[in-house]
This record gives sequence, structure tokens and C-alpha cells, in this order.
Amino acid sequence: MADRILVLYGSYRSDRQGIRLAEWLVGALRKRGADAELIDAKAVDLPMLDRMYKEHEAGEAPPRLEELALKIRSADAFVFVTGEYNWGIQPGLKNLTDHFLEEWFWRPAAIVSYSAGRFAGARSALQWHGSLSEMGMVVVSSTIAVGGIGHAFDHAGEPSGEGGTALVRAFSRFADDLAWWTEAARNQRALRDPPY
Repeated sequence: MADRILVLYGSYRSDRQGIRLAEWLVGALRKRGADAELIDAKAVDLPMLDRMYKEHEAGEAPPRLEELALKIRSADAFVFVTGEYNWGIQPGLKNLTDHFLEEWFWRPAAIVSYSAGRFAGARSALQWHGSLSEMGMVVVSSTIAVGGIGHAFDHAGEPSGEGGTALVRAFSRFADDLAWWTEAARNQRALRDPPY
């Protein structure tokens, strides 16, 4: 059974540098046999959080919210691709994530951060770790951080330069770690229902 992995990306900026990273990750996961899909917060375009998915009456949630809830519930794992804005997390990705809660429970999540600078989004990744844990996900220890995102991919979308080299070098361990936790969580859910 192929691991169903959602790769979530959240920039709303007009010149989005990280989208190439998110698309590359989807392709690289697919090459490993995963059923990976990109969830682009800008394309989904949820409104600023007013009412969570679970706060709608059954059958009354907006269609795009209902569709995304189904995808999240049916996923085995998640990869959060996050840029760093002023030492913090991207509001678009956080807004999308906060529309749901129980839908995320009992599955692993992995974090890939990026930025234009040399810290490669590490401060954003640190903040996401706490948020995802609070939302019921097990955050795997392997992370990827891509600095100099504007030069990390060539025109064909392939990794290049120092940032691209670091990405390729880190990917196998990152993907192995996520696959191990994905299998462990799926097997445990098959053995017994989660405690809550």
C-alpha cells in the first residue's frame, strides 16, 4: 500500500520561491512509491479562520473545506513546507492548518523549511514543531532546511547550487524517517482505535 502523503505549502506571495521546493518534494516522494499530493494554501484559498471545519453542521461546511477535510482524514502523513517571515511562520499555511483539528490526529508530520537567508527557515520550523504537536501529530526528528531558496532550483525545477545540494543530501534520511513513522502509525491504528 502506497503511503498517502499530503505536502502542504502556504505562501500567498506573488513571487513564490518555495513552490518549486514543494513541487520537487511531491515528485521525490512519488519516485519512492508514495501517493503524494500538493495542497497549496493559495489555491485552496480558505478565508481567515472564523469557524473551524468541525464547527459547521454536518453537510453545511463550504465545499472546499469539506474536500480538504476528506483529504486530511485519508492521509497517512503530512509534510509542511514553510517559509520564514520575520522570524515566524507563514500566515497562509497556519490559517489553512487551523481550520482543522481532529482530522490531523495520530499521523506523523515532517517539516521542510526555507528562506532567502542562511538560516534556511529554521526559526519557522521550530515554531511549527510545537504547533503540529499540539494539533495531534507526531513530528519526526528529521527535517530539511533550504537556504538561499531563490538559487536552490534551476529553471527546470531541479535542485541546484548550495541549497539544492543540501536538499538532495538530506532527502533520503528525511523520507526514510517519515516512512518509518507513517508505517508505524498506520499499523497501530489498524490494531486498535486511538485513545481519543
